[in-house]
Amino acid sequence: MKPIVEYQDYHAFMSDYYEERKRTSAFSWREFAKIAGFTSPTYLKLVCEGKSNLSKVTMGRVARAMGLVGHEETYFEAMVQFGNARKDDQKKKYLEQMQSMALSHKVRVVDKDAFEYYETWKNPVVRELAPMMPGAMPGEIAKMCTQEVSALEVRKSLQFLERTGFLKQTTENVYEQTEKSVEGSKEGLPLAIRAMHREMGNLAIDSLDRFTANERNVTGVTMGVNREAYEKIVEELDACRKKIVAIASECKDISQVYRLNLQLFPLSRDLKEVKEA
Repeated sequence: MKPIVEYQDYHAFMSDYYEERKRTSAFSWREFAKIAGFTSPTYLKLVCEGKSNLSKVTMGRVARAMGLVGHEETYFEAMVQFGNARKDDQKKKYLEQMQSMALSHKVRVVDKDAFEYYETWKNPVVRELAPMMPGAMPGEIAKMCTQEVSALEVRKSLQFLERTGFLKQTTENVYEQTEKSVEGSKEGLPLAIRAMHREMGNLAIDSLDRFTANERNVTGVTMGVNREAYEKIVEELDACRKKIVAIASECKDISQVYRLNLQLFPLSRDLKEVKEA
């Protein structure tokens, strides 16, 4: 099986461990549970299937039952706490621990670039602005941003974007965008994107006072729906977003960078779920 540092979901790692042991011996869920000190013969099966979780108390027992020692045991425990964390700051903390251990053992972690790209609004904005301003110095790009940013921050962003392949420098201070997209694991990428949504949401609030009505468009509606209507609305929003992206892609004489936030979120609990509870 793959080295543990290539995993970010402990359920998947445990499942692969079990399948590998079973393939090479007469290993069973009962034996696995017994080695780890559990009385229920099916508990670890439920964990592997994602129907139950390990705890801080049990993760060490399971790690030792799988023969993990040293950095492997430390990585496994960080992976369990990452998987169980509910708050984004906690998930990021444990994911960064995992990334650090993975990198120290020569495993490339794509999520590191994804986090850095989405960590601040500066990277997406600089990626759009730099190709629009051929020959511009970082200070000149900084002055074009509506949010406060220094020339040094723009320079660091340019270096990151070029290093990770999001921008390509054709001649001195002349950049063009590549087709590269941000890649990451199914566990890490949503966390990085949520951080960007959170930051862009704050900028959207700030725009209400910073820009006149003819420079920004902020609308909203509060409505009652059921699940079927919600799904239909999401489909319409997806179609609208794709159409807007197509319009922007066809734009040739680009002169400004805009951000579009599409937000649809609940303001109440589901009445049916409350009645059934």
